[in-house]
Amino acid sequence: MIETRLLSTDELLRSLVDEVTEIRVRENAALQKLAELERRGVAAELGYKDLPHVLRHAVRWDLHTARRWIANAALLTNEITPTGSELAPVLPLTAEAVAEGALSIDHVAVVAEIMKTVPAEHEVTVVGYARDFEPVTVRRLGTKLAYTIHQNDPEPRDPKPAPPGNQHSMFWKNGRLEIRAKLDKVTGAKYEALLDPLAKPRPTTADEGPDPRSREEREGDALAELVDLMLRADQLPEHGGEPVTLTLTMPYEDLANQVGHATLDNGDRVPAEQVRELACNAGIIPMVLGGAGQPLNVGRKTRTFPAAIRRTLVTRDRGCAFPGCGRPPRQCDAHHIQHWANGGDTSVDNAVLLCRHHHTLIHQSEWEVRLVTGMPTFYPPAWLDCQRSPRRNLINTA
Repeated sequence: MIETRLLSTDELLRSLVDEVTEIRVRENAALQKLAELERRGVAAELGYKDLPHVLRHAVRWDLHTARRWIANAALLTNEITPTGSELAPVLPLTAEAVAEGALSIDHVAVVAEIMKTVPAEHEVTVVGYARDFEPVTVRRLGTKLAYTIHQNDPEPRDPKPAPPGNQHSMFWKNGRLEIRAKLDKVTGAKYEALLDPLAKPRPTTADEGPDPRSREEREGDALAELVDLMLRADQLPEHGGEPVTLTLTMPYEDLANQVGHATLDNGDRVPAEQVRELACNAGIIPMVLGGAGQPLNVGRKTRTFPAAIRRTLVTRDRGCAFPGCGRPPRQCDAHHIQHWANGGDTSVDNAVLLCRHHHTLIHQSEWEVRLVTGMPTFYPPAWLDCQRSPRRNLINTA
């Protein structure tokens, strides 16, 4: 056996991936045995109160750990019915992936949860998500998939209750005004867009050092500044080099037929019937997409060149383009695919939106990004995927 200190970093990571896969395979086998012990009623057979108490003696687990393993075993047997049982698998593709060691028990729980909301034929898509991403991202992708599948379903016969209106309350306490508000998603997105550029940390200086304020303090000061700006009316904050705006993005055919939905800057969806009304408001730009999600129209608002590039990137990438990331455009930087110092130009065709974390990762790791058919496509390091199969961000796609 080769000592780990003699392995290269890539070899060590690849070895770790293999070890975790083997652990998952063996864990699955152990869970199958636990499920069979529970099915047989082994506790009563051996004179114990229940199976956790049997396991406390058999494998020296405390009762909390034993109950968690039994719950996981029940999840596997009840939700996916593993291959080899008398019944056909309820979720056969999930069962196969579990047997291969590709999925953890947390993945199984999320896949089972999603499959209760989508038709069975979409299991291949959901399991594909689970093979590529961690459980929290799989859940987000599954929620989006269910929304896409059901968005054009017939309306229920019973009328939906009217959505709650915007709420705002304020009261003075100890010489300070306390404010609470509940805003609908469109108004909330506008509010975020106004507040975010004003709430950024102050630049670090030699005299004052880094900004010592917490996020809550920065947002409070931003709200105070916003009040002053509104009182001056003709001075509005800028974000990315242009006045604060919201973008409504939707395919041209959907806009023409008034079906589907538009997407706000922050990823929230707006029904098609609201789009025309919103597009008439100042500070809201309609962004119409043609084939393959390419921008057809960026509105008529005059902007400087850098702002126009960013606006088009926001429309194309919808936020951080890194696979599995859901950060909105306002938290992203424009990254030169071919570095400017290496001759890359500042253009839409050489740029991609990345959040600060993934921007740093692209610069410092072996992840690569290219535009393929006009869309950002990422290639993982060899230690993560020896085939370096291309990946895209499915969360931010239409």
